[in-house]
Amino acid sequence: MEYKKLGETFYIRVDRGDEVVASILEVCRQEGVKSAVFSGIGGCSSAELQVFIPETGAFETEQLEGMLELVSLNGNVVSDEAGKLYHHTHALFSFKNNGQHDMAGGHLKSTTVRYTAEIELRPTVGGTILRQYDPETGTGFWSFKG
Repeated sequence: MEYKKLGETFYIRVDRGDEVVASILEVCRQEGVKSAVFSGIGGCSSAELQVFIPETGAFETEQLEGMLELVSLNGNVVSDEAGKLYHHTHALFSFKNNGQHDMAGGHLKSTTVRYTAEIELRPTVGGTILRQYDPETGTGFWSFKG
């Protein structure tokens, strides 16, 4: 992974074999970014997607393998009051399935780069967005108390 800051924005190139979410969080740690939004595209070899099922209160997981075009990556990074970083990431992948084009998307837990991924990371300017725990989903949402 390499990155460059231009103005207030970080441009991250995630390399073959690297995990995208871990790379974004690493840039945030190195640069002291406490909250941000990001987007990106790329070519990946595996992905773990999740969908929250309200009726069961749990996430269903789907594992994808093969040549995966990362056609859309969107998410955010927030921190809790102790400074721990959290991500909320959604992704959409296109791929071939039995000779047909197919797509899968949802909450992204992880994805490994096959060729490259190009990410634009935009830190929050003028303050920090914190994470507030939500007991119904077992996850966190934005808190504007910080």
